[in-house]
Amino acid sequence: MEVTEIETPADSMDSSLVFHVVKDVLGFVLYMHQQIPSILQDISAEFDALHTEYKELEVVSTQAEVASSRRKRLGRMREVKQGIRRLQKFMDTFSGLQTSLQLMLSEVPDIQGIILVLGASPIRPQHVYELQFSHGRVVPRGACNFIRSRAAEGLSRKVIRALISKGVGSASYTGPTKLFLMVRASSSFNLPLHFLPKRDFRYSKKIIPFRLQLKCRARKQEVDNPHDDSQSTSSSINSTDSTSDDLIWVSMSPCNQGAGIQDTINGGMRKLV
Repeated sequence: MEVTEIETPADSMDSSLVFHVVKDVLGFVLYMHQQIPSILQDISAEFDALHTEYKELEVVSTQAEVASSRRKRLGRMREVKQGIRRLQKFMDTFSGLQTSLQLMLSEVPDIQGIILVLGASPIRPQHVYELQFSHGRVVPRGACNFIRSRAAEGLSRKVIRALISKGVGSASYTGPTKLFLMVRASSSFNLPLHFLPKRDFRYSKKIIPFRLQLKCRARKQEVDNPHDDSQSTSSSINSTDSTSDDLIWVSMSPCNQGAGIQDTINGGMRKLV
């Protein structure tokens, strides 16, 4: 099966880099499949701007305010509040998903792969996106601030360009659906209650996934020079190997047991898991 390889000049893939790449791909996939009305950055900016405007309208002095101006201000406050409510559930859900991913990456920085599934359920998907990681130099587990770096920015652009070249979102709109995020991690990971282990996860063979192999410079040099002991090594179990006893798939959800969360962005129903 075809796998598109993408290289980053960084000598390792730390938790922050992986987090921002996955986050950008999530937003891009949702937008291209018409599950959100605009790109994630624009939705976040609109949400923040509405909150700022509402706070400013609240602190306006009413002592010298005439009746007509007060009615206009209160009317605008109602409009802004409706806009906040329209985006609130989606933003809360996406924020919960980001928190879950950060928790996973903090505990398991060298995750082997991530699968994004769009469809009614993980085993009956409409679209599947697989991201496989070759981490290169091992990064020790520790605190991560998840600050966006230039390396993460550059790798995200490469990944999104690759997805566009493969025609992501070119299929006709099939209506509101769900997004499932599956992470390939060690079975020794101490799972929170809302993380669902799926040791032998498989989906329909009728679905042809988009597969991306993300490599760093150190990992590529290691492959090119397998006898060079000066190159750092890392765990290299393939993310598509479902027979390994050491790795399992974990379904990550910001809500209990993967239940769908409905959102009413732009008047349409959206579900994010």
